[in-house]
Amino acid sequence: MQQIGLRSSVIFGMGVIMSACSTTDISNETQAAAVERNELPAIVQPVQPATSAAQQNGGAITLEQIMADPKWLGRQPQNAAWAPDGTMIYARQQADSKLNDYFRISETGESDKIAPGELHLFKADEQVTSHDGRYIAWKYADSVFIKMPDGEVVRLTHGLPLQDLQFSTDNRLMARHHDSIVAFNLTTGQQQVLLSWIFAEAPTANKPAKDFVAREQQSLIEYIKVQRKNREDSFAQQKQLREQSPAAAPAPVYFDAGERLVAVKMAPDGKHAIVVTTAKGSHRDDTDIMPHYIQEDGRIAAVNVRQRVADAKPVKQTSWLIDVAQGTKYELSYQGLPGYNDDVLADVKQENAAARGEDYTINRLPRAIGLLNSWSQRGASIRWHQDGKAVALLLEAWDNKDSWLVTVDLAAKKLVNQHRQHDDAWINYRHNQFGWLNNSHTLYYLSEQSGYSHLYIQKPGEAPQSLTSGQYVVNSLTLTDDDDYFYFKANKKHPGIYEIYRVNTDSGEHESLTDLNGMTDYVLSPDEQTLLLTHSTVTRPPELYSAPVAGKQQPQQLTHTVSEEFLAKPWVAPKVVAIESTHTDEPIYARVYLPENYLQGEPRKAVVFNHGAGYLQNSHLGWSGYFREFMFHSFLVKQGYVVLDMDYRASAGYGRDWRTAIYRQMGTPELEDNRDGVNWLVANANVDRNRIGTYGGSYGGFLTFMAMFNEPDLYQAGAALRPVSDWAHYNTGYTSNILNTPDVDPIAYRRSSPIYHAEGLQKPLLINAPMVDNNVFFVDVVRLVQRLIELEKENFETAIYPVEPHGFVQPSSWLDEYRRIYALFEENL
Repeated sequence: MQQIGLRSSVIFGMGVIMSACSTTDISNETQAAAVERNELPAIVQPVQPATSAAQQNGGAITLEQIMADPKWLGRQPQNAAWAPDGTMIYARQQADSKLNDYFRISETGESDKIAPGELHLFKADEQVTSHDGRYIAWKYADSVFIKMPDGEVVRLTHGLPLQDLQFSTDNRLMARHHDSIVAFNLTTGQQQVLLSWIFAEAPTANKPAKDFVAREQQSLIEYIKVQRKNREDSFAQQKQLREQSPAAAPAPVYFDAGERLVAVKMAPDGKHAIVVTTAKGSHRDDTDIMPHYIQEDGRIAAVNVRQRVADAKPVKQTSWLIDVAQGTKYELSYQGLPGYNDDVLADVKQENAAARGEDYTINRLPRAIGLLNSWSQRGASIRWHQDGKAVALLLEAWDNKDSWLVTVDLAAKKLVNQHRQHDDAWINYRHNQFGWLNNSHTLYYLSEQSGYSHLYIQKPGEAPQSLTSGQYVVNSLTLTDDDDYFYFKANKKHPGIYEIYRVNTDSGEHESLTDLNGMTDYVLSPDEQTLLLTHSTVTRPPELYSAPVAGKQQPQQLTHTVSEEFLAKPWVAPKVVAIESTHTDEPIYARVYLPENYLQGEPRKAVVFNHGAGYLQNSHLGWSGYFREFMFHSFLVKQGYVVLDMDYRASAGYGRDWRTAIYRQMGTPELEDNRDGVNWLVANANVDRNRIGTYGGSYGGFLTFMAMFNEPDLYQAGAALRPVSDWAHYNTGYTSNILNTPDVDPIAYRRSSPIYHAEGLQKPLLINAPMVDNNVFFVDVVRLVQRLIELEKENFETAIYPVEPHGFVQPSSWLDEYRRIYALFEENL
């Protein structure tokens, strides 16, 4: 295997973590140093978990145990957070239901269950802190609570639906209440409506005459003149009342009746607001339904589901600046944005037109633009500076090729572009955090402009300054109150190892805060002195740890939730290897599960697993969301199989070029990587090329189809689980990024959709399909099966699961599915 530098180093799945994790003969410091020097051996034997007393008594791996309710692994901590009083809290599923209990962690590290009557003191659906730190406000259930400067907790509202909490510059709490923004004075308890809006025609005293007859009536009849005069007087009086009397709420701002609200955000000083609207209309049709056959009443339910990308139309949003005192609105035109009317799909349209024997003429019509809908951050993409004197919006084009970070010139009432990010493929829907430094009008944001997600700061109108750089991915930003540091999560030392760092905003100096060699997430404490960590390794589910920010002390483990039953099993720790690619300069990272003495004896059978989602990373050093598959792979290894789990091109964690390699050709680069993986298995793991199968779910099921249809020599059998067969039937937000839309780019859809290639099936294929899947619709399988029948294919079978959604729930369904997968491999490999 060729070594291609630091990021192609091979590293194994278990490292020294802490007392509760496994041990190995390479310490954390030694291992990290070896990675930096590129001195890790090309093949490192997998290190098994330390043997427990229970394991010494035996613990065979069975499908029945693997696919049982996952609580048997231990009920791991979830949603770790800091409560308003600075207490560490987390959720944990109840032993006998799907409901969660919540626990607080004491100063001694003990976990205590929080009583339901006290949950409001610890759990927050929304939480904000005043700019001077004196007040904390949070929403829980039907109430809003305030922690006062003296530490007392008071209930501010009860049963009043509020959302989007924020503090004003004068320490009033502002929130949205239906179609208004209200403010609460926390000292006096007074409540005030700051802004309200209505989607209707603005009222007038009298409507103008609509035709000749009406004009004559109004000029000839005295009675009509009097009535109109009375209405004018009343209208003027109401206007004067709103302007001068403290008893009257300000007049609402009126928007077109054909529009609806997308987002609203009030300036902390109360002087302005940003409102974003779009045309009313449904994003689905009455025919967008899914039958659910298993109902309590014995009937069939028609469940509403999302629209297909094939039916999607461009959605334009309009941004408005509101002068609150005057009650006036100003449209913020997009026409000043660079590229606002570029025909970014001209080459694609020309290619498709040529395929139809037509010509295409470039157009310069304005593109549909609106707020960027990030998949990785909460709330609308509008950020006011805490002083209320500056605001930024993150906009995107509906065609997914551009985003603009803009500020608003409040005096000129116009947008000012600060950072345009263009991608010929698509703008990443993750890594879009942005905002303002607390104490200056300086923007910060993540951008993939360098090819990787990195952190930048920028004074409006000036050049940006990068605070991170290199071949690694930065996310999960936290800015300190004094603006001195950004905390972040990154895979700096290896693509599969995520640690916590901070960078000084003045010097740019980086500081490593953890060295745990696995998957680590964090939440910084309100006093910015402690990290609450969620950490896992390849063979250990997540546990909570705490670590002081200063002093580089070893983190303290706070939870011990992994069951003895799980620890007793002889799990196989996969290696993470870097497989040389024949199509890119970068290696393909993969987990490989190897039996003992795998190089001895006859060549072995193998299974290649392809993860779902496409843009997901699974070949990392942490606990996988595919934990059942991890256990299944250990089961297979015990039966003599070798298993490969690849982060094919399209996967997350490896930068922009890796992510966008599949643009307009889903299923092509991934299978090129699969072939490199198969070749690696044959050359390095004593695998028989003619005894290899593949399986995967969702996107992985799609790749199974593409492999079995388009590369029939690659695998001897394949299992496609909850698979996509035709991308035109999938959702808009995901699919249009990668393939554009079917009306614009049918070539990409036909190239990338398995249903168009089904005639290539030659080897045994298992199709497992949940019937109440509102993500990948059951009709995908129905249509493909009909196509296979019409092609007179005999070597496929289908299993349906009548009560299952996209992610199976019932243990019996999981077991049935994986029994079928295992039988497929046993019979055909």
